[in-house]
Parts: sequence; structure tokens; C-alpha cells
Amino acid sequence: MTNKVLITGGAGFLGKKLARKLLERGQLDGCAIDKLVLLDMAAPTDLNDPRIETLVGDIADPALLERAIDRDTQSVFHLAAVVSGAAEADFDLGMRINLDASRHLLERCRALGHAPRVIFTSSVAAFGGKLPAVIPDDFAPMPMSSYGAQKVMGELMVSDYSRKGFIDGRTLRMPTISVRPGKPNAAASSFASGMIREPLNGEAAVAPVSPETRMWLMSPRLAIENLIHGHEVDAAAIGFPRSISLPGLSVSVQDMLAALRTVAGDKVADLVYWEPNDAIKRIVESWPGEFAATRAKALGFKADANFADVIRAYMADELGR
Repeated sequence: MTNKVLITGGAGFLGKKLARKLLERGQLDGCAIDKLVLLDMAAPTDLNDPRIETLVGDIADPALLERAIDRDTQSVFHLAAVVSGAAEADFDLGMRINLDASRHLLERCRALGHAPRVIFTSSVAAFGGKLPAVIPDDFAPMPMSSYGAQKVMGELMVSDYSRKGFIDGRTLRMPTISVRPGKPNAAASSFASGMIREPLNGEAAVAPVSPETRMWLMSPRLAIENLIHGHEVDAAAIGFPRSISLPGLSVSVQDMLAALRTVAGDKVADLVYWEPNDAIKRIVESWPGEFAATRAKALGFKADANFADVIRAYMADELGR
């Protein structure tokens, strides 16, 4: 049997990093990867491997998902999403991509009848409102944004489709990924990368939230490692619910800036300025700043040690410094 792996959002930053790592590994769960399908609104231009197949189109189109997922599809990494700020600004778009497309994807897996393994990425935005200082594993999700609500609905579908035996699903609640390369996006958390990335490129950057705001962060390196680990963990060890809050690094925005100053010096750090943005503050400051992640740690998921090392890893991986 051909072993086919699908990555939705395969032309995005994490999608491409995941694709490269899977091609390098050559296998998942002990089985060689014969074909890696990357589905997105555009084709990646910097991946070249005979095992890659690209599909370009709207993930909310059931006909496209029928092409992407067939009886050879053993694994799906579902990364595609409309990000937090965009989903809040355009409710219909967020619902169509973050909820409807996820339902179509799960229904396609169900219809084929062979229960592929599905890794669904969720977010700290699943939580909001009045929160304890550290979120325990059994704390009930209560999103305070449309994006968070859509992610929680996706989590519930993944758990129920898994309970019914339609898929072998695992939801990973990802911390905010920092530092991302490239240009800012519409995510409310985009500044968590921009306030490091832009100054390292000699450009000014804004910090739009209060200095004491705590972020729950993960480096791109560990994000990829944990995504693959989430695929490999035995389903019996995960049990139910299928949603796992991953370990992360809890750091205040002012401490992120201090880490940049330590790594890159005053001239770089002084390019960051504070300018509150009420729309971003409302979303980001409703998110938890720290999780216990006891279950995830017991399952072998990892966290970064400190933010200065995260910055150094970004400089090494993306800037060649």
C-alpha cells in the first residue's frame, strides 16, 4: 500500500518546515513516506522532491478534499486556518475555513473508512475570560474570540470522530510560534515575531500590548518536533479527550525585549517601541500566559528553555548568523 501524507496549509511557514523535516526523515510511524501532498491557496516555490504533490485551491471545497485524501492517505496534518485577527474581522471567512473546511476534511476521512491519523492544530485562543495564573489540564475552554471558538469546535469534532473510530485524531493546542520569518500576518500575535524579526533586520517594530502581558511561546524548531511527536504517540496513551495543551515558554513581552537586548544589543532592541493597539490587546490579553501541560509532558512533548535561545535559533536558522 502507498503511504500518502497530507499537509493542509502546506505552502505556509510551518507547513513547509514540516514538509522538509518529513522528507528528511523519510518515514512516519515506521512506514516510508511514498507521497507528500501539500494543499494550500498557492504552491510552494522552494520545495523540490519527487515525493511532493501540490494541490492549489480552496480547502473549503469538498471536491478538492476528495482529490487530496484517498485510500492511500494514512496521515493528515491539518494546519490550514484563517488566523486570529482575520477570523475576528471576517466572521464568515473564519467559519468557512476554520470550521466548515475542517468538517469537510473529517467527513472525507470518515467516508473512506480506513481511519487515517489526523493531527489538528488548535491554539491558546481556546481559553479566555477569567483565568488562573496557570491553566491546568482539566480547565474548560472558554474562547473570547471567533478564532478561538472555531478552534474549540474543531477540537470537539476531532475527539468525537476519534471516539466513533472514523479517524485516529490528535489535537495539539499550540503556543504562539515565535520567531517566524517573513512578513507580518493578520494574527493578533504577529507582533511576537515582528518585535524580534524586524529589529534584527534593522527595522523599527511596535509592541502593541502592555509590557507585562505574558505570552505562551514555542520556537519553530520545537513546533515541528512536537507536531511529528504528536503523530507518533500511541493512541491508547493519549486516551480522551484528544486535545492536548502543549508545553511552552511563559514570558512577558518586556522580558522578550530584554532577551533581544541580551542577544543583539541595545542598538537593535531600541528599535522596538510601545504603541498600544486596543483590538490586539483585547484578543491577546484574553489568552492564558501559562499552562501546566502535565499530560503533554508525560507524553513526551517538549518546551524551549528560554527566549534568548529561541532568538539565537532564529538567527541561526533564518539569518545564517
